[in-house]
Amino acid sequence: MRPVLNSLHEDVAVRLRERIFSGQLAPGSYVDEPALCAELSISRTPLREALKVLTAEGLLRHEPRRGCFVSQITEQDLDDIFPVIALLEGRCAFEAARNATDADLAALEQLHDRLQRSAQARQINDYYDANFAIHEAIILLANNRWLAQVIGDLRKIVKLARLQQLHAPGRLDQSLAEHMAVYAALKAHDAEGAEAAMRTHLTRQRVALRDLARHQTSRILA
Repeated sequence: MRPVLNSLHEDVAVRLRERIFSGQLAPGSYVDEPALCAELSISRTPLREALKVLTAEGLLRHEPRRGCFVSQITEQDLDDIFPVIALLEGRCAFEAARNATDADLAALEQLHDRLQRSAQARQINDYYDANFAIHEAIILLANNRWLAQVIGDLRKIVKLARLQQLHAPGRLDQSLAEHMAVYAALKAHDAEGAEAAMRTHLTRQRVALRDLARHQTSRILA
């Protein structure tokens, strides 16, 4: 019976994670265990195992005698996290530049073509999808499961903030140029150049988010 329990709590964790990322479970909101058990037709045991998983990922925080709450991400959290992601994804780009075969580079070229088309058409959602696929491909090419695991965990935390950095003025074109710089270094098997370009790309994402937050605040106050 234990494999069934594992499968059930993992399924519950996936469903709750989707609700957190979609905003159905809003930052700071209380996780109502009895209501979820009734809604999902499950007992407390798989639910609590799922909550432990999400707490370990940083998506929930547990307060003794009160229960679980959806984590809230602050500007300081983002300031702390982005340099770490930049460092880790930079290392992925370094390794990818050394590992990439001609076939790998051809696949990356197709992804970058898709990215360019999305940018030219100003289709931001499609751009985000292509952008994600490129980052995933580079992480895969790095062939380091520890890097992939840590990056994945940090991405989940950043995703909580529901960030839209491409809406910052001029950011879409800037992001595309940064991606093309990473790709050029990968194509040249320039490991150090790829690492530097990727770190620049992630660092500028944080700058764009900060600029967007200031812009939105000034509009509210105007």
